[in-house]
Amino acid sequence: MTRVGFIGTGRIGGPMVARLAADGHDVRALVRRAEKRSNVEALGAQAASTLAEVADSADTVIVCVFTDEQVQQICLEGNLLPAMKPGSVLVIHTTGSPQTAEALAARGDRYFIEVVDAPISGGPHDVAAGQVTLFVGGGEEAVAQIGPVLSSYGDPVLHVGPTGAGQRVKLINNALFAAQIGLVAEAIELGSRLGIPESTLLKALPHGSGTSSALSKIAAAGSAATFINAVGDFIGKDVAVIRETVAELGSDMGLLDDIVNSGLPS
Repeated sequence: MTRVGFIGTGRIGGPMVARLAADGHDVRALVRRAEKRSNVEALGAQAASTLAEVADSADTVIVCVFTDEQVQQICLEGNLLPAMKPGSVLVIHTTGSPQTAEALAARGDRYFIEVVDAPISGGPHDVAAGQVTLFVGGGEEAVAQIGPVLSSYGDPVLHVGPTGAGQRVKLINNALFAAQIGLVAEAIELGSRLGIPESTLLKALPHGSGTSSALSKIAAAGSAATFINAVGDFIGKDVAVIRETVAELGSDMGLLDDIVNSGLPS
């Protein structure tokens, strides 16, 4: 059994907490509002009202909030790292800047804390099934240490390099996914010009050699517009981060950039 502190019990984090508790881990989750305590307790966790309480005696602290800015507020500007015990591991599931993960690792060194970035690919249903993909960046020993925790809801758990590498792989993954959405949107427009309804294409194309994860998800949603409206904010946030990241490295997204624009809400 591992003692786990958890921050961010939303649509992704909530199922993670439930899986951790079901696997016998001792989970303490942050609850800012009193009316949410019962929700966290129903997941099998103890409710904590401060970051210090979450971190108290935890072997692993997991952060699963929406934005990179929230990660910075909690981990760099807040008192989370100083409250963690030496030898523990901080896990960041939020998709964000690799530079944030690297800055956290440098700060963690002061407190003898390892930092692992482990952005996810998948949704709440994948977490609940224990089948969400994790792109993990961090040291070999730290990743091995948190293996039993991550495997409670992650499969596969892919160690892709040092801290920050997980974010880089996830951002490339999301750029590719957005480009695939853009390609499907363009294919539907081509179908319209050729007199083939979108509904017909979405029934037929998933069975052909041109299929993809994006096409299958769009077909399940019923239309490209419906799917783009549902995921556009999430994908758009991550694409903005990769554009900023590659610009800081003196590069760009190449041909992916124009294709990606077709897959984002206008």
